[in-house]
Amino acid sequence: MKVGIKIMVFVLVLLLSSCVQQTKKQTVTLLLDVKGQKNISKVGVRGNNKPLSWDTDLVMKLRKDGLYAVTFTSETGYTFTEVKFTIDDTFEFQEQSNRRIDFHPSGKTIYKATFNEVK
Repeated sequence: MKVGIKIMVFVLVLLLSSCVQQTKKQTVTLLLDVKGQKNISKVGVRGNNKPLSWDTDLVMKLRKDGLYAVTFTSETGYTFTEVKFTIDDTFEFQEQSNRRIDFHPSGKTIYKATFNEVK
């Protein structure tokens, strides 16, 4: 009888401590310097984690001369995301690694970059 109770308690503990990763709300502000780029009609970002996608741009808005910005919020269990910026649907760093953005523990991250340049 004791063995049966121990087994049931063990199974209950396993069920209650599931392997599902907790998610956290992450608000990310991306700032992109595009000075030196000519004839720009659209600036965007693509990447992992909704609302980002690798198929379509999340459009960035011009803040001031040559500086574009966008802020988005996602619910994720990850501690980082990967992105690439685009100008007129052309990716930066073609055939190279994506940019990795590590989320700030507070849930609010600001990431500053220059198009086609590594920090």
